[in-house]
Amino acid sequence: MTNVPSLDLTQQYKIISEQLNTKIQEVLASGRYIGGSIVDEFEQQFASYINVSHCVSCNSGTDALFLALRAVNIRPGDEVITTPFTFFSTAEVISAVGATPVFIDIDPQTFNLDIQQLESAITEKTKAILPVHLFGQPVNMTHLMAIARQYNLIVIEDCAQATGAEWYNQKVGSFGDIGCFSFFPTKNLGAFGDGGAVTTNNPAIAAQVRMLKNHGQSAKYYYEQIGINSRLDTIQAAILQIKLGYLDSWNEQRRNLANTYHKLLEDITAIVPPQELSGSRCVWNQYTIKLKSQELEATIKSRFSSSLRDWVRTQLQNKRIGSAIYYPIPLHLQPVYKSLAYPQLPTVEQVCHQVLSLPMFPELSTPQQEQVIFALKDCLSES
Repeated sequence: MTNVPSLDLTQQYKIISEQLNTKIQEVLASGRYIGGSIVDEFEQQFASYINVSHCVSCNSGTDALFLALRAVNIRPGDEVITTPFTFFSTAEVISAVGATPVFIDIDPQTFNLDIQQLESAITEKTKAILPVHLFGQPVNMTHLMAIARQYNLIVIEDCAQATGAEWYNQKVGSFGDIGCFSFFPTKNLGAFGDGGAVTTNNPAIAAQVRMLKNHGQSAKYYYEQIGINSRLDTIQAAILQIKLGYLDSWNEQRRNLANTYHKLLEDITAIVPPQELSGSRCVWNQYTIKLKSQELEATIKSRFSSSLRDWVRTQLQNKRIGSAIYYPIPLHLQPVYKSLAYPQLPTVEQVCHQVLSLPMFPELSTPQQEQVIFALKDCLSES
């Protein structure tokens, strides 16, 4: 039995290493390591890929979200509706600009925010909606944008895990006022370090983001606002340029892997596989199952004093199968938000105890997937 990692970036590097090494050496020899034509070219290429007018690169996906909120003047006293089931930065940036994150519960099938609960969360303080296309699964943007227009709300899409995903043949990051992307190495389009980008069709927003990311400068040494230092390094832009050319094929490989997982999991009643909505083209940054069996849950708890999910993950580790938990604690229950006394959100609170992400990366082989499922079946039969 071989080791099956949750993620392996080394195989991808081997495939394109010659191109990458050549490009990196060109950047190093140029002496231009911040900004320059390579960054400009990548921004243009990424804007074209998302099919928007403007792309402004920055230092991280977190900075992209922060800059987006600043650019549309979200400030203290404002409320921004978002999901509690995501990485912390989604809510963190809302708090960082002084606004209040308002969490609504999630759809148990897609893990995205439950749009049926969206309207009831809107108040006179609501200024924006921040949907997250979690695990590469697009939010129903048709429904969400209709509500946003009805209430004149700003929409900032968190596309960190969904570069290349589509909702009815339109890429995420092109629906709302702003799209925010992360190029963290584990993402579908990953750099060799941190990186991010903001996309928009609004030239005023693009100009504002560009100013804010460079210390609030309108021209060199002329500061109109308090900004931050959030530049995408030239070497990362060069790497992303090359990888962007492979992104669609890598995403298609992810989709094929997801379909294989779907088939292999069909007869395991204790596992609920993730579902793709009609009209959605998911890019499967993660393949996240739910372990859901009251009978097995009770058995494992009585025998091992553990949840079914945690016990299965430990057994997979013993069988050298990688997995990950995204996310063990919903954001409304995080210690930092305890003082805000958010109401209970029963679906996400339950899901956080059930989810387990299986190995997922484009180079994952069918035999490796079969090994993962064999190990899962073995774990469940042992229980």
